[in-house]
Amino acid sequence: MAEIVANLDKVSVSLAGRPIFWELSWELQQRQRVGLVGPNGAGKSTLLKLLAQELPADSGNIFRQTGLTWARLEQEPELPVARTALAEALTAVPELAAVETNLARLEAKMGDPAVYGDADALAKVLRQHERLLQQYEHLDGSRYQSQVKEALSRLGMGLAQWDTLTGHLSGGQKKLVMLAKLLVQQPRLLLLDEPDNHLDVAGKRHLEQLIHQYEGCVVIISHDRYLLDEVATHIAELENGRLTLYQGNYTAYANERALRRLRQQQLYAAQQKEIARIEAAIKRFELWASLVVNERHIRQARSRQKMLDKMDKVEKVAETKRMTLDLQGWRGSNKVLELYNVVKRFANGRALYHGLHLTLWHGERVGLVGPNGAGKSMLLRQLLDPEQITSGIIKVGPSIKIGYYAQEHETLDYTQDLITAVRQAAPVTRETAVAFLLRFLFTYDQMQQPIGKLSGGERSRLQLAKLVLERPNLLLLDEPTNNLDIASIEVLEEALEEFVGTLLVISHDRYFLDKVVDRIVELRDGRLTEFTGGYTDYLAERGEVDE
Repeated sequence: MAEIVANLDKVSVSLAGRPIFWELSWELQQRQRVGLVGPNGAGKSTLLKLLAQELPADSGNIFRQTGLTWARLEQEPELPVARTALAEALTAVPELAAVETNLARLEAKMGDPAVYGDADALAKVLRQHERLLQQYEHLDGSRYQSQVKEALSRLGMGLAQWDTLTGHLSGGQKKLVMLAKLLVQQPRLLLLDEPDNHLDVAGKRHLEQLIHQYEGCVVIISHDRYLLDEVATHIAELENGRLTLYQGNYTAYANERALRRLRQQQLYAAQQKEIARIEAAIKRFELWASLVVNERHIRQARSRQKMLDKMDKVEKVAETKRMTLDLQGWRGSNKVLELYNVVKRFANGRALYHGLHLTLWHGERVGLVGPNGAGKSMLLRQLLDPEQITSGIIKVGPSIKIGYYAQEHETLDYTQDLITAVRQAAPVTRETAVAFLLRFLFTYDQMQQPIGKLSGGERSRLQLAKLVLERPNLLLLDEPTNNLDIASIEVLEEALEEFVGTLLVISHDRYFLDKVVDRIVELRDGRLTEFTGGYTDYLAERGEVDE
């Protein structure tokens, strides 16, 4: 029988008076790897906070295994800026630091003449020291530093990065430091909120291995379908306040969910037909009873009404709200973009690129990949402003209009409200702007607020909305899937399939790359290497196996 780690029994939670989920039940078992999916705003992060006892339930019960330990990785971890990466990772077990401090204090006492000259005082200090030494051994203190360093190495964070101040770390590197701390702590219940965000492909592979090898139960919120296919034993879907558990990985879940929804729709249609037949019979008997005052007709009407009342109603399949994205594009120059011997050198003399060559033709879908720090985002920005390169030539076709999606949303003015941003992008009336934003799932209240108050996913949808209004025929997209939920990513994939134009996209979303691109360009060590096909083809050509 499976070992139960935690059990939620009819739990309800509301935030600011808004119900997030109600009467939710869920059983978590040892060695499960559960992918928690659902639209943005469904309450996935709230559910993790509830499991981590960071949030109380309004009603219901939460049972945890006796002695259960747990830890939660936040979506955007905040680290003290003055510590090195290694020093921060070494704070994983605060009790050990306290023990070491007390041992040092007692050892200093032993050297005090007032203590070592007093037999009773020295004996007392020695007893305390012995107890702390036992605690130190229990916490595996002698191996602690090596364990922390091993954890950093296992996650792909090399020795060269250990002395980097946390304030200078990228978002992905901060995630790796926090993951290393959790790896050292080894809680029985590991709660990961979008741990793959900002990680490059190598980082995601290390994360997959960590989850595969983990001894406890892991719950992971992720929009990376490839990652969920690789690690998930179960998928828990949170939507409209309800949780549905599916066995298997993401692909198994997607297929089973489609079948369940189809069956439910068929049952609903059949039941509605039966209900209509019974209701028509009730009306007929009631009419006859009123005309001839026949007790038998009245009994028949009541009998059918009881039948209707006792019927277990099949719910209509709820339509998942999806944004509407129409990136029409148009045909421009046949040769869209050309890079010839492009070099970028910083003021200190360090060269980021050593001489890049690349040609993009009309209709191509090209994925730009490579490790974090290789200069991919900078390359996209330099395509917008070719004068910034040190030497070489960047040519953009004469009838090419570029649309740029920035990873950090730099194209948005955070002080503007959404309606103003739309009207600035296109000459439309306020009413048209409101109708347009509704297609991207924004409420009227959100439309009137500053963009700075939006979540990451909402800012991503707004950037896509602005691209629609700009009508480019060359799209430069920098990590467009990072903050989008899976439903929105699928809408983006469909829109790019229909797009009449050329695409150059930076992405670490391997599933997305396989769906969208037909050529991969890798930027590594200052040079570009081209591969035909999607991400899987690129891996095969490099002779790598993605385990």
